[in-house]
Amino acid sequence: MIQITIIGSGNVAQHLIKAFSASKFVEIKQVYARKKEALVHLIDSEKIITDLNELQTADLHIISVSDNAISEVSSLFPFNNQLVVHTSGTSSMALLDHKNRRGVFYPLQTFSKSKEVDFTIIPFCLEAENTADYKLLETVAKSISTVVYSINSEQRKALHVAAVFVNNFTNHLYQIGQEICEENQIPFEILKPLILETSDKIKTLSPAEAQTGPAKRFDSNTIDAHLAFIQNENQKNIYKILTQSIQQNGKKL
Repeated sequence: MIQITIIGSGNVAQHLIKAFSASKFVEIKQVYARKKEALVHLIDSEKIITDLNELQTADLHIISVSDNAISEVSSLFPFNNQLVVHTSGTSSMALLDHKNRRGVFYPLQTFSKSKEVDFTIIPFCLEAENTADYKLLETVAKSISTVVYSINSEQRKALHVAAVFVNNFTNHLYQIGQEICEENQIPFEILKPLILETSDKIKTLSPAEAQTGPAKRFDSNTIDAHLAFIQNENQKNIYKILTQSIQQNGKKL
């Protein structure tokens, strides 16, 4: 059985602890948190450490902390030549201290502590300095997921930018839509079937093929009416920028 240590207590770390705890192929040897109480609801308290000097060697050490802390945390490990990876979507593998063998174990998903996720469909993007370590990462990833990719640091950076567009920015647009509904005494729930249908369409269509709406149709009368209706300048600017982007893409096709 593969022994894993997880360093961190945030959203990603907690979801990984849950997933690995349910796996028959890996064993969580230790977890590190600055405050023990952050993880006692997930794992035996005897496995939780609050001092990095107490870290023991394992087959894999997964650092799941903020990007700014990765370098410092990895430099504090009390051993050499062990496999150490981080879970960041943007940070280079080289950010990890070179005294240990380095890699990346990046789950491409949005995580909230209060929302359970199905790890079997979460893509894992893996990178390692040598073939043997990559194979171990692949085995570990496949113990909880059915979707695994070999992605280098530059590709992962591009992927993370793309993910911000399709996830974070899209969610912000949901928020704007909710605000517009609430300002006009309309329940936001009315839009939820539309949101679900839009996301469902890209299972069978490309985003370009799935695009609809007044910008796609170059319907200037509707666009002008919308802009006249919107009073919030920030919302108006976002509407203009997205309309222009859609129309420019339409001209390219």
